Amino acid sequence: MPALLAAMSPAPDRHRTARFEACFLPHLDAAWNLARWLARSDADAEDALQESMLRALRYFDSFNGENPRVWLLAIVRNTTWTLIAKKPGQGVHESLDEDLHLLVDGGPTPEAIALVASDIAVLQSALDTLPAPLREIVVLRELEGFSYKEIATITSLKIGTVMSRLARARERLAAELVRSPLEVSP
Repeated sequence: MPALLAAMSPAPDRHRTARFEACFLPHLDAAWNLARWLARSDADAEDALQESMLRALRYFDSFNGENPRVWLLAIVRNTTWTLIAKKPGQGVHESLDEDLHLLVDGGPTPEAIALVASDIAVLQSALDTLPAPLREIVVLRELEGFSYKEIATITSLKIGTVMSRLARARERLAAELVRSPLEVSP
């Protein structure tokens, strides 16, 4: 009898693993991208992604099946922030002074500027200058294409907060992208 139980137990594990892989492996690039932008280093992003995938597998049975991409990226976000907070000298969130980030509509959108920009390094550098709360919203919206509602779910923020952070981030990116080409030119 124990031999029969031992022979039967690997099958559900293989089935569970196959379901897990089918559900989450298609979103591995998005998970890496978010971890990389939040952690700002390949090594830290790899650690965060590995830990996130382990957590996702551990809690896979609690996944309701609705949106695997949102569920996985919420885990990646939380895991990355947790790992960053544990590193000495690392703050999870940089300060975000609301008065410095007032919304002013005075020109082309960051999307238009980014499309015109020929140097990807300038855009990456501009994105790197954003405080972490703004950077994560831009990455989720502009690079990963999440809706406001999905971003709110991933970040545990209200939709209005997501929208205002995205607007401030776009404004800061626009200002940085307008300034950067002038500094590069001879």
